[in-house]
Amino acid sequence: PWPPSANRIPLKIELSPKQAEPLKPLVPSKSKLITIEAKRIVSVLDEAIFKVELVTLLWDAAGHPEALVGMCEGLLGALSEHRALCQALLESVSDLQEKARRLQEEEEEAEEAWLCDRRLSMELHKVSLPPLMQQVRDSTKNTLRLLLGNPQATKLLQMQAFHRSTGAQRFMEGLVELRGFLFEKLLTSPMQVREKAQFLQDISRRNQRNQEDIDTLKRELAVRLKNRDAEVEKENFVIQELKNHLHQVLKLSEHSLLRTKQEAEKQQKLDFRASQVRMAKTQQEILTLRSQYHSLVSENHEVEQALRKKKYKVETEVENWIQKYDTEMGEKQEEFEDLQTVHKDEKQQLEELRQRHQVLVEEFSQIQAEREVMAKKRLEAEREMLRMVRAATLIQAVWKGYLVRSMLHSKRKKRGKGKGK
Repeated sequence: PWPPSANRIPLKIELSPKQAEPLKPLVPSKSKLITIEAKRIVSVLDEAIFKVELVTLLWDAAGHPEALVGMCEGLLGALSEHRALCQALLESVSDLQEKARRLQEEEEEAEEAWLCDRRLSMELHKVSLPPLMQQVRDSTKNTLRLLLGNPQATKLLQMQAFHRSTGAQRFMEGLVELRGFLFEKLLTSPMQVREKAQFLQDISRRNQRNQEDIDTLKRELAVRLKNRDAEVEKENFVIQELKNHLHQVLKLSEHSLLRTKQEAEKQQKLDFRASQVRMAKTQQEILTLRSQYHSLVSENHEVEQALRKKKYKVETEVENWIQKYDTEMGEKQEEFEDLQTVHKDEKQQLEELRQRHQVLVEEFSQIQAEREVMAKKRLEAEREMLRMVRAATLIQAVWKGYLVRSMLHSKRKKRGKGKGK
């Protein structure tokens, strides 16, 4: 039976790193189990995980008896016996594997009779394994029953830092993962299962479409890379041709530069000689022009005095004209300000007249609308009167016809009575 205290013992399992949060449609709507059957299923799996956790610690616990001080003698003996049986089983399996390996290595060189003996020995060895495995199972059940009957020993076993093998750890993680899958399956309703299947189908279709798009893009990329390589090859060819052309141009330019330099040196010598001749001629011209300059300066000095007098006279007249202009502009400015004041007043009056005109226009449009309404009403009244007159005339005509028929009918009755008499 499952011990009551075992429900409070936490599972010491090192889980794999936290997985990413599931997608929203795949998350169950409930967080707790409701039905008794589901709770029993999860309880059975939790019990199995708890027992597997204890069983995977037995091997390491039996190898460290000093850490189990305080346990009962029967449990310690069961642990020692269990470790001895496990050790014997492991040694037997290891021997069998070693024999199989040697047989495989010596299979080509050995004789047929020797191989038959070896194979027979391996078969006998294999036959001896099932009883030993059954003894290990019985020992495991017995030790586990003793542990479950002693909650204190169970707590002590879990509190000690015993280690599991890598395979046992993976098995524990698989059981815990199975428990999570089963718990999620029990929380999921049939409708959610259908929605989950539909969601997974949609994701599969979307993934297929994305894969097709990726394949198309890969093909396009391959074509473009091929085209790019061809263009790069063409460009490299053009660059190589340009480099060759540039090399030829550099050679030609060097020859041309050397020839131009030589011609420039010759031309420089010719120009230097011509410049010497021109300098002597220019010196002579400078002396002549200097004498002409002194004579012109004396003449221009007299002309300057006359022009200064004329400039003074013109400046005096300009000042008189400026004063006159300022006086007239002041008068014009005063007149302009007066006119501007008058313009502002008239503009204000014009604005008032516009506002009054706007009011009158609105009143006129309102009166016009009222007149149109009155005209429509008058027209409708006249039409109504005309209909009433026609109706009265028709009624009178019908009534007169009725009276005439009534009189004729009464006369016929009187005549009929007279004949009868």
